[in-house]
Amino acid sequence: MLILLSGLLCDDTIWSDVRARLSPRIEVSIRNFPNFDSISAMADHVLMDAPATFELAGHSMGGRVALEIVRKAPSRVRGLGLFNTGVHPRREHEWDSRGKLVHLARTSGMAAVACEWLPPMMGASPARVAELMPTLTRMVERNSPLSFAAQTKALLERPDADSVLPLIDVPTLLVSGTADKWSPVAQHVDMQRRIQNARLVTIEDAGHMAPVEQPDAVVAAIDSWLARL
Repeated sequence: MLILLSGLLCDDTIWSDVRARLSPRIEVSIRNFPNFDSISAMADHVLMDAPATFELAGHSMGGRVALEIVRKAPSRVRGLGLFNTGVHPRREHEWDSRGKLVHLARTSGMAAVACEWLPPMMGASPARVAELMPTLTRMVERNSPLSFAAQTKALLERPDADSVLPLIDVPTLLVSGTADKWSPVAQHVDMQRRIQNARLVTIEDAGHMAPVEQPDAVVAAIDSWLARL
């Protein structure tokens, strides 16, 4: 089974096109984290009902959850995928920038958050972004301000992930969009240097939401990775 982990404010939508393309040949399960306020608790939630062994890939915040799963149960993970993510510790500006978005959610609603948060995440062509934005906006709006605040707390209090990288001993796929300003390609290059048997794939015309922006390219990367397992 391939378990796909969603990121901040994301649900099945972020992986749905990828799952649709993969499902004819592999069992795929998507896990989301509404109302969770701890990366560790998210990892425990996945492990609680996951198979004895499985392939694992996480997007953005889900990548950090994937690394926490590797820390907690390395023998259960047959292969690891990290998409549009990072391992850096909390930066000084994050308390302010993330706090402002949570305040916006509480005072103006999740539609206002979608309007503020989504556009900088995108890196596809204007036509593709226009096509995706209504679906992604509805995805954000399905979250409550309370859930958003909880996930934000999880990210602000995230555990050290950098120390996990040298411990990874399974085939690892790193994926970054060439236009990802939030988790840029250079960030993934640094991670690749720290992980044995890691390969990096860059996705053209994609930003931080690569799995939904360019699902065909993402699936091609996943297929190549799974063939190594």
